[in-house]
Amino acid sequence: MSKIETTLGIAAAVTCALGIATAAQADDMSKKMEKCFGVALAGQNDCAAGPGTTCAGTATMDYQGNAWKLVPAGTCAEIKTPHGMGSLEPIKM
Repeated sequence: MSKIETTLGIAAAVTCALGIATAAQADDMSKKMEKCFGVALAGQNDCAAGPGTTCAGTATMDYQGNAWKLVPAGTCAEIKTPHGMGSLEPIKM
C-alpha cells in the first residue's frame, strides 16, 4: 500500500468518526430541549403556529398561544411572559 493510500484511509476513518460524534451530539442536544408554547415573539417561533400558518417564523403576534419555541428541557414553565408562564401544551387565548 502506498503512502497516499494509507493517508487517505486514515483521513476517511477520522472523518467518519467525527461524523458519528457530531450526529450523537446533535441527537443528545435535541433530547435536552422541549417545545414551549406562548413564549415566542411574532415571527420568531420555531414551528407549528396553528391554523393558517405553515411553520417557523409564522407567529403573527408576540406570545401566541399556539406557537412554540424550543427551550432547554425543564425551563418552559419558568419562562414568564406578559400573559403568564410558558406552557408545554398550546395555550387557548
